[in-house]
Amino acid sequence: MTEEQIALGRRAVACKEWRWMPGMLTLGVSTVPSFRHSGSEFPYLQAREDSLPDLTDPATMGCLLALVREAWGDDEAYAIPWNDEDGGWTLCVGEEDRSVNVSEGDTEAEALVFALEDAP
Repeated sequence: MTEEQIALGRRAVACKEWRWMPGMLTLGVSTVPSFRHSGSEFPYLQAREDSLPDLTDPATMGCLLALVREAWGDDEAYAIPWNDEDGGWTLCVGEEDRSVNVSEGDTEAEALVFALEDAP
């Protein structure tokens, strides 16, 4: 994992709306290998307090999107890539009859984490 991915994972778990969901993959750091959070009551199947999410994992990204949708109160919120020369991603939520951009990032993971940070 890169330093940027680790920093983004730290930002994610610091969000007030963050919670570990079954299926999320933790980052393997130091002596702790990565594993899928099970939601089980058994401690060895739960994320530790210092665990970070693997934001390159599709299941973890799906769970992060679910957390963002819940935090913004919009079951249809979505992240889309920009189609310009700079690239990047934006996270949109519905407001009345239109979608509103609520966050942007260089990656989909960044857009989702920033949206979770800025949730009302």
